[in-house]
Amino acid sequence: MQNRITELFKIQHPLIQAGMIWNSGWRLASAVSNAGGLGIIGAGSMYPEVLLEHIQKCKKATDKPFGVNVPMLYPDIDKIMDIIISEGVKIVFTSAGNPKTYTPKLKEHGITVVHVVSSVKFALKSQEAGVDAVVAEGFEAGGHNGRDETTTFTLIPMVKEQIDIPLIAAGGIATGRGMLAAMVLGADAVQVGSRFVASEESSSHQAFKKMVVDAKEGDTMLTLKELAPVRMLKNKFFEDVMQLYTTNPKKEELIELLGRARAKKGMFEGDLEEGELEIGQIAGLIHDIKPAAQIVEEMITEFDQAKKAVINY
Repeated sequence: MQNRITELFKIQHPLIQAGMIWNSGWRLASAVSNAGGLGIIGAGSMYPEVLLEHIQKCKKATDKPFGVNVPMLYPDIDKIMDIIISEGVKIVFTSAGNPKTYTPKLKEHGITVVHVVSSVKFALKSQEAGVDAVVAEGFEAGGHNGRDETTTFTLIPMVKEQIDIPLIAAGGIATGRGMLAAMVLGADAVQVGSRFVASEESSSHQAFKKMVVDAKEGDTMLTLKELAPVRMLKNKFFEDVMQLYTTNPKKEELIELLGRARAKKGMFEGDLEEGELEIGQIAGLIHDIKPAAQIVEEMITEFDQAKKAVINY
């Protein structure tokens, strides 16, 4: 299936793997790209020299397009961007910041730029900044999220109504049926995160992957909105946060409880009690860990079947 996104990225399927911290290294990105989707390296959890290694290994593992996701709040962002440019990466997804900051520089070097947003307002600002496409991410998504709590089902048609550039839907999508629904609502492609967490190539800890596939409806919640809203699995750390909220805490107390490297401790090191376990609501629909290529194949097959079923309805 060819459309504006497959043509923009030169890929086979309008399916993008999200660049998630502690989950999205070169193994996952190259596996998704080799399967016909767009693999993304998540730079948010990487020092510059680590990102350089992952980009170089990804280039050796695939001759297909792949990208890098860069949170704009990253402390070494100038170094990160210089590495991306010098290594010839052709696609960059930016998030958590102002797209005007680096979009012109990246586009000067022939790089396709996509920005992640959670509202119509920021989708329009991204379009004005000159990005090539936007990812509109709904409230269902795992990890850091929008403050407005707009769901994917609501957000996608509202953004579609306002922008002219290609639109990628994210948040609560892990199946071919979900992919079709997002595209019926106006998306040109989907970005999938949680489903690829539970893949063999994901760099997250096996214990975290198992907790994801064991998750049920209601096992995640968005919290810490005073700092940066984050959706996570309920565990001891989550309960500690909820207990602190009963005391009407100051922002500084929340920062102290959060501490440093909570996400690394949980997702990468496998501390299921004290770690921050970021995952989307769709985890309740993920029941197994399998190769990334199989995930892509099954999603596209189910998409095609669901599309035919709707046409024949």
